[in-house]
Amino acid sequence: MATKKNTVYIPLENVESEHCALIVDKGLGEISEISEHSVELNNNRAKIAAKYPDEVIPLAVKKIRDLGYEVPTIKKHFPVLNMTCASCASSSQNILKMQPGVVDAKVNYANTEAEIEFIPSLITTQELKSALQSVGYDLMIDESDEAKDSLEEIRQNHYNQLKRRTLWAILFSIPLVAIGMVFMNMPYANYIMWFLSTPIVFVFGKQFFIGAWKQFKHRSANMDTLVAMSTGIAYIFSVFNTIFPEFWEKQGVEPHVYFESAGVVIAFVLLGKLLEERAKGNTSSAIKKLIGLQPKTVTVVHEGGHQMEMPIASINVGTTVLVKPGEKIAVDGEVISGNSFVDESMISGEPVPVEKNLGDTVFSGTINQKGSLQFKATKVGSDTLLAQIIKMVQEAQGSKAPVQKLVDKIASIFVPIVILISILTLIVWSIWGGDNGFTQGMLAMVTVLVIACPCALGLATPTAIMVGIGKGADHGILIKDAESLELAKNLNAIVLDKTGTITEGKPVVNGLKWSNTDAEKYKSILYSIEKSSEHPLADAIVHYLNDAKLFIDGVQIENASGKGIIGTHEGENYFIGNPNFIREQKIEIHSEIEKWIEMELNQARTVVLFSNSKEVIASIAISDQIKSSSKIAIEQLKKLGLEVYMQTGDNEATAKEVAEEVGIKEFRAGVLPEDKLKFIKELQSQGKTVAMVGDGINDSAALAQSNVGIAMGKGSDIAVESSKMTILSNDLAKIPEAIKLSKQTVATIKQNLFWAFIYNIIGIPIAAGILYPLNGFLLNPMLAGAAMALSSISVVSNSLRLKWKK
Repeated sequence: MATKKNTVYIPLENVESEHCALIVDKGLGEISEISEHSVELNNNRAKIAAKYPDEVIPLAVKKIRDLGYEVPTIKKHFPVLNMTCASCASSSQNILKMQPGVVDAKVNYANTEAEIEFIPSLITTQELKSALQSVGYDLMIDESDEAKDSLEEIRQNHYNQLKRRTLWAILFSIPLVAIGMVFMNMPYANYIMWFLSTPIVFVFGKQFFIGAWKQFKHRSANMDTLVAMSTGIAYIFSVFNTIFPEFWEKQGVEPHVYFESAGVVIAFVLLGKLLEERAKGNTSSAIKKLIGLQPKTVTVVHEGGHQMEMPIASINVGTTVLVKPGEKIAVDGEVISGNSFVDESMISGEPVPVEKNLGDTVFSGTINQKGSLQFKATKVGSDTLLAQIIKMVQEAQGSKAPVQKLVDKIASIFVPIVILISILTLIVWSIWGGDNGFTQGMLAMVTVLVIACPCALGLATPTAIMVGIGKGADHGILIKDAESLELAKNLNAIVLDKTGTITEGKPVVNGLKWSNTDAEKYKSILYSIEKSSEHPLADAIVHYLNDAKLFIDGVQIENASGKGIIGTHEGENYFIGNPNFIREQKIEIHSEIEKWIEMELNQARTVVLFSNSKEVIASIAISDQIKSSSKIAIEQLKKLGLEVYMQTGDNEATAKEVAEEVGIKEFRAGVLPEDKLKFIKELQSQGKTVAMVGDGINDSAALAQSNVGIAMGKGSDIAVESSKMTILSNDLAKIPEAIKLSKQTVATIKQNLFWAFIYNIIGIPIAAGILYPLNGFLLNPMLAGAAMALSSISVVSNSLRLKWKK
């Protein structure tokens, strides 16, 4: 009979009839682990009983969903605190999955976040937090802005404390090693080393002992366990030999001490942790900056025109909002009055602000430029476009990196095997080692633990990353983490955003053709009208003319909505706008000008005409210029074997012209952020390893989803944070260099891992005494400590070689 403890109730949705209830009940009966089950239609829930409910709930939820019904769950991201190695992520993930009510859990060590899907009626976030706290980790469940700021402060404080502990451990280790290796016969040498090693082991390295104890209480082990065992046993053994040397001397064994081994192990592991912390990208800041695009308060217009500043949380669908020049738009909406230009580059990626009139849609996070707008809110909270972008970036970044899975696997195998070998070593020596078997076995066990310390493994990846980052920075390339380095060498597809990546990202005048001989007179009028204008293309013309002395007083302007500008000077009207606007003024455009317009339009340029009431005075071509290095860079990428694609929010004609000029065959035009993300997923579903290159907020989700996101450094901070690589110089030609550097760095990491393991593969059997029956050789723990240090030195030295590779 089922007890209350192993009976749970799963809420149901869309189960609206007895027939539906029977289908669900029958489906639950197919799960062998469920001992009892029933569906309570009136309560909209399923009752199940099982020996281990935590294991059964995910199976039951999957079965119910497979049958076409639903279980209401919540999926949230929470920061995980106090993780010290990759195996910690695996351990905390397993703990979360064991909680009744958790459907799925993924813990990402790279961004220290957990993505948890749970049934709120079965478990609370506080219970999830308590479960992790019981094993030494923590879950930050407070989602307020203050808590997010506090999290950044906690992480920074943790890094600063780690840095201080590492520096002090190294400072104490230097004299410790000098005495242990060179001046071991000086008076009171053992006591001095005891004095120096104690703070290293129990003050600067206390985190390893605390972590190991918490793991031990829950019958698990991680790298903290191995560090604590090796340094702890070496320290205790050394203390015993210092206080009671006669115990060994009576047995004809010299009482060695291994304080320097214990101290150096702690110092090197701390250094590895510090380098690892520096190497990990701060992904949470990208989300923070995205959220920062949304203002805290908005101006609400009540009935009768009364205006009031209110918190954004109080905005509902249908609320009338006023946005003034220079302000950010808070929520999605429809314009009901006013006229302005809005910078929508965070959505479209295009540099030219979009004119907004009655009935047009505005989006949260975009920036109003010069005019005032009133709009009616149509989407608020999590429904806004900005909120969707934040969600896409968060989910893409929360996925597990291949390198993390590899480290998890290594850690889970390495630690238990080393502990088992050390124990077996002691047992074997005690049984077959003769009169001094236990003594020799104890020495051998300590030697195994010392030589097997994973400090070299801890240094292998971060030192190579740090050297690679330094070398990359010298060449205008920023590499953030091991994931991008691991995958970059396998890239076979690259997707380029157009604006700001292939092109300069700002409109410029390509040419200005005067049709009137009195150009100097009209140049001042053109400059003065455009200088007074709010039109986004006006800045390009003003910049092209570039002479403040041209400005004249007395010019009045009037915007012709969506078409152009009408200027008045000394009683004469002047018109600036597209060809259709000029034709509407009954002004003839001569055939020569028509041919010039057609030629420019064929090159995907925007044409602006300047006229008086009689004739066209000047013709202006404006476009977003292609960077000089783009074509060469794309050719180099093709030579590296990559398929090159282009995506843009711009129109088809412009996209086609740019693609043809730089040699790209496949492109997509008129895409939104979600379309960019879908295209990356589509390529990945075909088995391709994809790089995404972009510079705008609109590229953030695609950058995060891609295997290697590459941001152009002069673009959005959020694009930079969402990416795994950043081209600091904004030069597309740096991307082939980045791929070459990545290959070199990955090769260095592999070499480092080889050196890290070769000492263990060769050293552990020798340390255990495998050579003793053959030639009487038994490795001294002192030499084991030296070998351990040498492995770390080999790794660091090999990483430094990367600096001089071409």
